[in-house]
Amino acid sequence: MQINKIKLLAFFLLVVTKNYAQEKKLLTLKEAVEIAATNSDAASLAKTKVETSKLELEITKNNRYPNVKASGQYLRLSTAHVVSNLQTSNSSANAAPLKIDQLLLGQVTASVPIFNGFKLKNSIVASENMYKAEAFNEKHSKEQIGLEVVELFATLYKAQQMTDLIQDNVKTAEQRVKDFTAMEANGLIARNDLLKAQLQQSNVQLSLDNANKNTAIANYKLITLLKLPENTKVDIDIEAIKRDMVTNQGNSEQGERNDLKALELKKQAAESSIKIAKANYYPSLSLTGGYIAFDLHNALTVTNALNVGLGFSYDLSSFFKNGKQVKLAQNKTKETAIVLTLMTNQIKEEVFQAQENYKLSVKQSLVYESAVEQANENYRIVKDKYENNLSDTNDLLEADFQQLQAKINQALSKADVAQKYYELQFAKGTLTSSLNSTQKN
Repeated sequence: MQINKIKLLAFFLLVVTKNYAQEKKLLTLKEAVEIAATNSDAASLAKTKVETSKLELEITKNNRYPNVKASGQYLRLSTAHVVSNLQTSNSSANAAPLKIDQLLLGQVTASVPIFNGFKLKNSIVASENMYKAEAFNEKHSKEQIGLEVVELFATLYKAQQMTDLIQDNVKTAEQRVKDFTAMEANGLIARNDLLKAQLQQSNVQLSLDNANKNTAIANYKLITLLKLPENTKVDIDIEAIKRDMVTNQGNSEQGERNDLKALELKKQAAESSIKIAKANYYPSLSLTGGYIAFDLHNALTVTNALNVGLGFSYDLSSFFKNGKQVKLAQNKTKETAIVLTLMTNQIKEEVFQAQENYKLSVKQSLVYESAVEQANENYRIVKDKYENNLSDTNDLLEADFQQLQAKINQALSKADVAQKYYELQFAKGTLTSSLNSTQKN
């Protein structure tokens, strides 16, 4: 009785573990991209950079406001000798010396920049452009994440399709071995033919094991990117992907790459940095004001001493030193302009190459569809010949292998068409928008 309870408990744990390990999640491509764009570390980093750039802009804008400072001092004095030119009617040359042993001083000052060569204005413009650039970088980061999801989806789908096809072929190979074993026992075929069938069964089993391994790796990479539980097994909603692609086939939208927009804004920020450097050639003018309270114990008290005026400063050494700063800013701007030109040409090449890859994948898919029909018909003919002793075992096994390979090629080509299509959307800068447009439709 105790042994039966242990067996029952072990069976229950096995069932629970199996169900836990096989938790499935059906995902469309759009859902996976949205999850990755929200949960992935790359998306969090891009968002943080945007927030950092926004704070830098706000800090720069704060320089437009007055600088207000308040200070106070209390000092103890020892044996202070004070000479004052202030005389009163009660003063006398023979008066007793005053005991001056402490000093109180309070001060509030405020200053507002009026002119500094437009340095502040251009600094704000540069910060605004950098903030906008980071916003476009975040969008491009989401496009990159989307492309990564597309590639993982394609890899996982290919592995799953190969597993299913090879699994069916394993069943066929096992049945063939059983049939050949019985035929060999009855002297209908040579033992060599049985060994060939067994060898093919072993090879197919090895292929299945490898396909299962590839499926597990691709699934793990995908759930890691999406930050899903480790026991999740992703089922790809391939029909939704097909519908989305059909919906978008007539969409000839020509987008603009967000990384290119970001670089253009960085170039504008670099141009502002030239103006900032040149601002050092000009003097700085500011409006100042303040309040002072002063008490020198037993000697002098000052209150309500308000002051207002203009502050002026000019760095004479800027004539000699600032030229290098201006040239440095100009060179950085030139570098950014060259990189912008290189990126523009590179994007054109990427779009052209992606278009050609997509066209090729569509053509190959049509060829593979015909190949499946041809391989099926070839296997049927060879099998009929084999059953009528008109072909040998080698012909039968080869035809069976060609049929399996044709089906695998067809399944992989369908995944390639989808992958190349979305790679084209990424190159054009419309990957995210194309996925969103399918949802609207």
